[in-house]
Amino acid sequence: MRTQIRQGLRSSTPQHVGKRRAVSAAAAVAFSVMTLGALAPPAALASGSAGSTDTAPDAVAQALDTLVREDGLPAALASVQDRNGRTRTYAAGVGDLATGSKVPDDGQVRIGSNTKTFTAVVVMQLVAEGKVGLDASVDTYLPGLVRGEGIDGRNITVRQLLQHTSGLPEYGNYIDDDEVRYRYAEPRDLLDIALQHPAEAAPGTAWGYSNTNYILAGLIVQKVTGRPLAEEIDRRIIEPIGLHHTYFPDPGDMTIREPHPQGYHSNPTDSPLREFTEMDPSWGWAAGQLISTNSDLNRFFGALLGGRLLPAAQLAEMRTTVPVDGSSGLGYGLGLTSRPLSCGGVYWGHGGDISGFETRGGVTDDGRAADVAVTSIPSTDAAAQHVLDAVDTALCD
Repeated sequence: MRTQIRQGLRSSTPQHVGKRRAVSAAAAVAFSVMTLGALAPPAALASGSAGSTDTAPDAVAQALDTLVREDGLPAALASVQDRNGRTRTYAAGVGDLATGSKVPDDGQVRIGSNTKTFTAVVVMQLVAEGKVGLDASVDTYLPGLVRGEGIDGRNITVRQLLQHTSGLPEYGNYIDDDEVRYRYAEPRDLLDIALQHPAEAAPGTAWGYSNTNYILAGLIVQKVTGRPLAEEIDRRIIEPIGLHHTYFPDPGDMTIREPHPQGYHSNPTDSPLREFTEMDPSWGWAAGQLISTNSDLNRFFGALLGGRLLPAAQLAEMRTTVPVDGSSGLGYGLGLTSRPLSCGGVYWGHGGDISGFETRGGVTDDGRAADVAVTSIPSTDAAAQHVLDAVDTALCD
């Protein structure tokens, strides 16, 4: 069985932990009718940085309405920043399907694989400090730990972990989201699951998205610093740049602390969406445990690309990408993706899926930023593309 505790992007993008469980077309239609009829989701509202509300729909508001009204997603939220630093936040749909409550403005969500970029930044800071070598082997820091069929940590580098070119198997293919929803997992538990399976490729020969890479990256951080990964992310990133609504949940904390929309989940055997907000996120750990807001993600990626978190040399390494496929133009660096914009240029970010939530977004080199969150992982490729389209609209409109 395969989990929806998946941390990547979909379709022409990096894969999640496990493969997407799509609901049937009939189920998607039924859900769309339910939201439009019984709950009548409101049109997207935009709030300016001064707190004023503008009910005239702009292109971003219309894109979010599409996600709710056409794709049947319970809620869609966005935060958009222009070149001059002006920010607008948006919300469409309902925050709770049971009550029809309003979507909290810039509410907290589980951000899934955006966590990977935070983990990668800490690793790259350690590289800048001379404590970690990008082209050193995993065995340099975790001797004897990574062994399996076709797997040898002496032949896998830190760079290959961060860029998903290690060939390591994906542990998420072998766990089920319902079975692990309320269970705590140690990072070594996740690694043990992965190492029961053979390598998917020889190190350095192919790109293949695997959350196992980032479990090892997190273990390297802990081994080198002697501190928990959560503390290192907090003191090196969250506190210095003022991410006031971003945190790494404590062990056993299955809630979302601040105002938030409910998250929803479905799989092929249960067509109605089920509330899935509370869960133990330890199964994502360094690959996907963080909670944040759209605005905080914009601040984080803006600080990273603006050189506030890394020296120029290490940022350049993160921005050096390999192609993910031949059609989308998506490139994967060291925990950082680049994606072409319809208006020219690219934006830099990551994105993340975890049961109940999907986030997509990033920043441009000239200071534009946008992040979009929806409260269920889209069940069709068309809906998934509409999330990406909303980001493109926000950055290009």
